[in-house]
Amino acid sequence: MEPITHFLTGGCMGRAGLNRKTAFATLTLAIAAEAPDVDVLAYAKGSVFGFAHHRGFTHSFLGGLLVAAAVVAFVWIFSRWGWGQRHLRRKPRPGANPGDPPARWVLLFFYAYLGVVVHILLDFTNNYGVRPFWPFSERWYSWDIVFILEPLLYVFLIGGLVLPLLFALINEEVGARRNRFPGRGGATVALMGVLAVWGVRDYQHRRALAAMQARTYQNENALRYGVYPVWVNPFSWYGVVETPPALVSMNVDSRLTDVDYDGAMQVHLKPEETPVTRAAKQSNLGRIYLDWAQYPVSEVESLGEGKGYVVHFHDLRFSYGEAGKRGALQAWVQLDANLHPVDEGMGSR
Repeated sequence: MEPITHFLTGGCMGRAGLNRKTAFATLTLAIAAEAPDVDVLAYAKGSVFGFAHHRGFTHSFLGGLLVAAAVVAFVWIFSRWGWGQRHLRRKPRPGANPGDPPARWVLLFFYAYLGVVVHILLDFTNNYGVRPFWPFSERWYSWDIVFILEPLLYVFLIGGLVLPLLFALINEEVGARRNRFPGRGGATVALMGVLAVWGVRDYQHRRALAAMQARTYQNENALRYGVYPVWVNPFSWYGVVETPPALVSMNVDSRLTDVDYDGAMQVHLKPEETPVTRAAKQSNLGRIYLDWAQYPVSEVESLGEGKGYVVHFHDLRFSYGEAGKRGALQAWVQLDANLHPVDEGMGSR
């Protein structure tokens, strides 16, 4: 998911009651819920290096321990600057609110790790995938139920944080008693709303998958299926099927009993393996990309007699029915006339 959803989810987790146990709970959870995306710094060394390390070490259960430790260290440094120093003692200083909990750093480490795990779970819900068992396994896992940007999650999470603050201001104006931990109910409802969105999406995902499994494609039995979310509409999906001779993509409406309701099915015949494609697939980027892609398509572009080739890769999961387009997250490898890799990169070329 994008950063806003991660930050808001961590904030709601803190406001839902975890902030009653220790100081800096909400701050720690909000930062930890986004901290694994620090791996985007790898793109400073180039698009290929960044792609290879994205959702790797920092998005694993083992690496999450170091990410959580770094978050707690940051919060500790932040606390020494004067913000909430009264929380650093077991006994509050004179004049401090006696109801404020002290900072419990072991508990904050647990909260930080919880935030990292929730980050992995949120990323697992979309179709890019995560590698949670790195370094023991490089296998990618994805639930494929939520688009990377889901407005309905914003509605729940922002509402769960903002509305209680507005109600608190109103109560303050009318002289009502102030709650030391405002927003617990709203944050809890927000998190329940996230679970409800996942439940609806998962149900519709299963319906779309069942509709695809109920038919054949060009008189061929399917080897495997994939159904991927589309932005906003929980009934609209993008399906990909692999048959022995081809990859077939189409739009799917989970409310219908059939697929390709709009007649926009696209058939991508599997190209014959050649020395050019084999050389590209065995290159550094070729190995990295094909390890991640689920429905890869390769296209060969000749640069002219004796000038070599460019092999383009794209994953049909991210084409979304755009005819003639390779979609997002495409890659390319340039080979010389002797089929040696000379250049590579992410994106179009």
